[in-house]
Amino acid sequence: MSDRDSVTVAIVGAGEMGAAVGHRLREAGARVLTSLAGRSGESVARVRDAGLEVVNDYDSLVRDASFVLSIVPPGVAVEVAERLCGPLARAQGKPVFVECNAISPATCRRIRGVLDATTFIDAGIVGGPPVAGTQDPTKGPRFYASGADARLLMRLADFGLEIAILDGPVGAASGLKLSYAGLTKGFTALCATMLGAAEREGLADALRAELARSQPSFLARMERAVPAMRPKAYRWVAEMQQIAEFVGAPEDGATIYGGAATLYQRIADEQQTRRSPVH
Repeated sequence: MSDRDSVTVAIVGAGEMGAAVGHRLREAGARVLTSLAGRSGESVARVRDAGLEVVNDYDSLVRDASFVLSIVPPGVAVEVAERLCGPLARAQGKPVFVECNAISPATCRRIRGVLDATTFIDAGIVGGPPVAGTQDPTKGPRFYASGADARLLMRLADFGLEIAILDGPVGAASGLKLSYAGLTKGFTALCATMLGAAEREGLADALRAELARSQPSFLARMERAVPAMRPKAYRWVAEMQQIAEFVGAPEDGATIYGGAATLYQRIADEQQTRRSPVH
């Protein structure tokens, strides 16, 4: 049996990114498992479409795994690690736990403490989900990895993932991810904020006209980013809170991201109201 045939990867979190990463790994020859306990119908459909193997509990999920990738909303990353602590300790193969969530370095180190006896890699995912139907690792996100055991993750480079090793401790990859997200998703928050203010004053058309005249590339990016953000805003609330923690003090700009979290929560609430049936 080759190394490619022997790799089993457990995906914790069957969201858009987790399912797509699992699909990429499976297409490259890895055995990929996930659990659907408590997951939505959308998650069930994503896992089915990705062809992932479904198990019922965390013990079954991690028992034979070489790697366990946690790809969950940042607000539940610590809770998920706590739930996995026992199953990971009981797993005979002693899988490598890869913390892939958009969390602050401090939160990442907290999770490392929770999983003290487990081989641990801090990973930050930069970019969108892998593109289906190709094994080109550049057609998908880059996984930055840090910590003493980060190089172990290079094994998954043979299975369609783009891996970049950071020369830094646990927390470095998470910090890089949040620095990147603070710029990209922070930009979107600024755009949504000022578009909203302009619209309330009847100035939206005038603002767009001026941007088209003086900042056409800025306008083009804004026109893509803001509509694309709205259905995903609920996922960005906790991420903005983690970025605020990462930035630190109010005088360093942390309140910018606290405000972005509040903005995204309002947008998420509005989206939920639109989806809810009227009685």
